[in-house]
Amino acid sequence: MNEIDIYDVIRNPVITEKATLISENGQVIFDVSKTATKAQIKEAIETLFKVKVKSVNTLIRKGKVKRFKGRIGKRSDVKKAIVSLEDGQSFDFTTGISG
Repeated sequence: MNEIDIYDVIRNPVITEKATLISENGQVIFDVSKTATKAQIKEAIETLFKVKVKSVNTLIRKGKVKRFKGRIGKRSDVKKAIVSLEDGQSFDFTTGISG
């Protein structure tokens, strides 16, 4: 998988209160492409951050219906991946990617 493909699979990390609490257990949450498989996500994380991945769980968060000036719109659905790292593995994606 080349570097362009990696960035097509992994969109961005999720930085919320819940994601921060989960990170204490060796798990990290990313927004990923809707068409990405668990194997592709695992390979991309291991290649990009040079860590060992234990498992990948995915979910699709359905978009909300929102109103703006009386017009109804809908946010897009988002696929999220919860990545569990092997024991002793960690990385800090807030400082940027070196390499």
